[in-house]
Amino acid sequence: MRAFACRKISRTKKTKRIVPKFEEILPLLPVLSKHLRLRSSPTRYTFRFPSALLPHLPCPAAPATANPPMDATERRLRAVSAHLQPQATADRCTSDSLGPNPTAGEYAHVLGYSAVLPEKLKTGKWNVYRSAHSPITLIDRFSDHPDIGTLHDNFVNAVETFRDCRYLGTRVHADGTIGDYKWMTYGEAGTSRTAIGSGLICHGIPKGARVGLYFINRPEWTIVDNACSAYSYVSVPLYDTLGPDAVQFIVNHASVEAIFCVPQTLSTLLSFITQMPCVRLIVVVGGIDENMPSSPAAAGMEIITYSMLHRQGHMSPQPFRPPKPEDVATICYTSGTTGTPKGAVLSHANFIANVAGQDLGVKFYPSDVYISYLPLAHIYERTNQIWLLHRGVAIGFYQGDNLKLMDDLNTLKPTIFASVPRLYNKIYAAITNAVKESGGLKERLFHAAYNAKRQAIINGRNPSPVWDKLVFNKIKARLGGRVRVMSSGASPLSPDVMEFLRICFGGDILEGYGMTETSCVITLMDVGDISIGHVGSPNPACEVKLVDVPEMNYTSEDQPYPRGEICARGPIIFQGYYKDEVQTREVIDEDGWLHTGDIGLWLPGGLLKIIDRKKNIFKLAQGEYIAPEKIENVYAKCKFIAQCFVYGDSFNSCLVAVVAVEPEVLKSWAALEGIQYEDLRQLCSDPRARAAVLADMDSIGKEAQLRGFEFVKAVTLVAESFTLENGLLTPTFKVKRPQAKAYFAKEITDMYAQLLDAESARPKL
Repeated sequence: MRAFACRKISRTKKTKRIVPKFEEILPLLPVLSKHLRLRSSPTRYTFRFPSALLPHLPCPAAPATANPPMDATERRLRAVSAHLQPQATADRCTSDSLGPNPTAGEYAHVLGYSAVLPEKLKTGKWNVYRSAHSPITLIDRFSDHPDIGTLHDNFVNAVETFRDCRYLGTRVHADGTIGDYKWMTYGEAGTSRTAIGSGLICHGIPKGARVGLYFINRPEWTIVDNACSAYSYVSVPLYDTLGPDAVQFIVNHASVEAIFCVPQTLSTLLSFITQMPCVRLIVVVGGIDENMPSSPAAAGMEIITYSMLHRQGHMSPQPFRPPKPEDVATICYTSGTTGTPKGAVLSHANFIANVAGQDLGVKFYPSDVYISYLPLAHIYERTNQIWLLHRGVAIGFYQGDNLKLMDDLNTLKPTIFASVPRLYNKIYAAITNAVKESGGLKERLFHAAYNAKRQAIINGRNPSPVWDKLVFNKIKARLGGRVRVMSSGASPLSPDVMEFLRICFGGDILEGYGMTETSCVITLMDVGDISIGHVGSPNPACEVKLVDVPEMNYTSEDQPYPRGEICARGPIIFQGYYKDEVQTREVIDEDGWLHTGDIGLWLPGGLLKIIDRKKNIFKLAQGEYIAPEKIENVYAKCKFIAQCFVYGDSFNSCLVAVVAVEPEVLKSWAALEGIQYEDLRQLCSDPRARAAVLADMDSIGKEAQLRGFEFVKAVTLVAESFTLENGLLTPTFKVKRPQAKAYFAKEITDMYAQLLDAESARPKL
């Protein structure tokens, strides 16, 4: 038997008719109706043909499109199935219920990177986009390993395949010294995974219990997480920067029974351990047995070191307790920008589907090396490591200090580098400022090399290697010199910065879009796509549509590009928020679509562009809507700005901003201007500095063609960065707007007062 699923291609002027006329099919219907078996799904019909019928089917001419090549049999089946439709009966569809479909056409128009399908077969619009890599079926397993359905299966396969290959590396040695990277193999990690899981069983932690991880990236984090998968525990990341109140809330909300921490976070836990009665065991990673504090008698729990738990489990190994694909793998709490954290419940099947979908388009190999410094408690890094594990990649961890990241990069020399726009913006600013300061021949050489390489890429040619030797190899060395794949997520990356990275670093620079509730990636740029200003096409594991937002004037009928709220559906969608049905129903509708709250538009070729945020918009006094994140992304290119918080409300007619400055850039400017100052705070308060920064922001805004009411009219400079520690950033480095508003309340009030005074001082007509 052969199976073929049909999908519609909207016909264009350039598309030739490749289906035979209905009269040619009609004589075959009596034969076909006896042999066809019909099955349906929410988005497709699949017809099964006996191979004996194939010689009876007419063969149409080959299509003049860029679709994947089909053999003659597939072309015949495609043509015939397009002319058949099920007829409604009182009972069910049978072979006798098949009839002609007078409106049939060629099925499945692949736009380039996406394919368009109807949401509903009978009445729906053609508004659902899927990846061109798999337009008929949503991916939920690895194409080369369909037997892998859980994170445990994935780890077992990796250990069996790459047993003696490097897996987890660290520069921080047992005595606390820093040196070259020392590596644990996949086989050794498998042994440790068994020991840790067995140790938890020895301490009476039951199957299905929640296990907290309260420390930053290091090999033990990955080993504990894999132990949870092998023994059917549910891992619960505890952000070390969310603060004790949030940690206490998560532990109690998820009923965490065991917590892995480090000595630095142990003291925090012990300060409110009596308020967490569910905790039965605390395991201290990097702790010394002799230095462990005695367990609080009233708490009824035990404190041991990681090494002790490892020894206990190694001496008494327990058989695996493998989970099922639908079982919960993790409860990943998102801090959000308001309220208490929400626990996103993600299954093993969610993770496997997401990484299997990405794996169709991007290839990694055991020879690759990856540096882990983005928070493992965040879904971006977590999913990356699941994917890299499947391909046997070596993962080296940073020292734990972002200020020493460049030194770690130089030592590790990774081939894969994942980051966020905040760091890429810093790299962009540092290099462009260095070029400007070099002046003369060096500056002219850089621009000549940059323009030559840019034109070659645009024209589809390989750039001359001479430019890399003369200019760009020195820039590549900042990331170790071997990076071949760079990815960006968490927030939009400026098109200018994207182009800059591609030209200076070469290789594949891929931007993606996703969220915790979708187990990470919703869309991702394709390898080889040289266009910029978008976040790619749908992950083959999900489908995407845009829903009208009439209050913001975004509709799917907009010209030239459909616009609306981005919604996703498929096996990557989370199970819901833990113990919160109300908020779950707010984001997942009755048809299974997850509403992201982000506004997007479809570019030609089926590429998604993020243009707005549904939740964060506000209205100025004159009625104009403002999307502050869009404006902040524009101003991010200002050389003086490290971070920017744009504020406005319905009581004022203009915007103001608080800017965390780039210290070295501002100091260099002050030196050129001959301005004296005692420290950076004093310089930030100098009116001349504020005027210079605002003038540069105006210049950037004009280049980006901001509308008049989108320009910031007053600015406050601060020496202190927005950080996780001071509560101004989420773990994904997005500004917490309500918290920033409260934190800078005085500065905001002062800026509006100054603007009012300036307005009052102007002569009236």
